[in-house]
Amino acid sequence: MIINTAFRLLLTFNATFLLVVIFLVQKGYTLGYFFTKNPLITQFPNAVSYLLYFLIPVFLTWLSIILSAKLGKDEFKKGDVASIEHANNSFLPSYLGYFFVALSIGNWETLFFVYIVLFIFTFFSQALYFNPLFLIFGYEFYNIKTKNGTSIFLISIYKYKKPQDIEISKAHRINNYTFIELE
Repeated sequence: MIINTAFRLLLTFNATFLLVVIFLVQKGYTLGYFFTKNPLITQFPNAVSYLLYFLIPVFLTWLSIILSAKLGKDEFKKGDVASIEHANNSFLPSYLGYFFVALSIGNWETLFFVYIVLFIFTFFSQALYFNPLFLIFGYEFYNIKTKNGTSIFLISIYKYKKPQDIEISKAHRINNYTFIELE
């Protein structure tokens, strides 16, 4: 339970932190802004700061992929899946909404408030942990409906097209409706 909750907190952070990255870039806050007393850091080009900001959620997404192996396991036998729908594109417009919100945030207090509200809603929604950074690591997103009528969100390294071909020996359970399948 504790591992699952910690993992869900990490996934929520990964899915929402790009809002902070966009805010930092839009406001021009480089590492020199945070480390004013370090002359070496203040001389970095802005692009270095922005790349490092972006690498934080990328690294944490990679870490979440590694840690997902510690979650509980389920399986889907051949014939368990009634339908499958590719979900990469269906969630991207919602996620891009975070970017537009980040561009309109004017100060740190607003950023903090908006980020906390967004984080809480994402964490407690018990819904999907859609993080487009998974795409960088080759993962795909699927909406699956099982033969017994359960709707599941699957994050998988594998490419699926036909429901009758799906056989998953080990899917790690993020919550009751979200699973991740590793190599």
